[in-house]
Amino acid sequence: MEIHEGGCLCGAVRFKTRGKLREVIFCHCSQCRKQTGLYYAATNVKNNDIDVEGADNVTWYRSSPEAQRGFCRSCGSALFWKADALDYTSILAGTFEEPTRLEPGYHIYCADKGDYYDVDDELPKFDQGRA
Repeated sequence: MEIHEGGCLCGAVRFKTRGKLREVIFCHCSQCRKQTGLYYAATNVKNNDIDVEGADNVTWYRSSPEAQRGFCRSCGSALFWKADALDYTSILAGTFEEPTRLEPGYHIYCADKGDYYDVDDELPKFDQGRA
């Protein structure tokens, strides 16, 4: 079974995942851009396949009626995204220790992307989310 580890910038939050990680999804929606400064690059894992050490240092912000975002209350590192109706947690790809063995997947919410960058790679692109 694959094990992946990672954490925030200051080390107050650490996590370990079990199992294969999904390909990296690049989200260009305005909320993700405001949280990260560019776009959101994340994989995900089933909720019962992640252990978080220092969970009291994670602040959860309800960013919409359907989802919340988790970040380190000490250093501010963006870490997680969780939709209430789904049984998985998205984890920002940059928070994993290398080698991640993550593969790029596709872009979502391209119609909402910022006007200060281009999405010009060969990955599939969707104007909205992908069903």
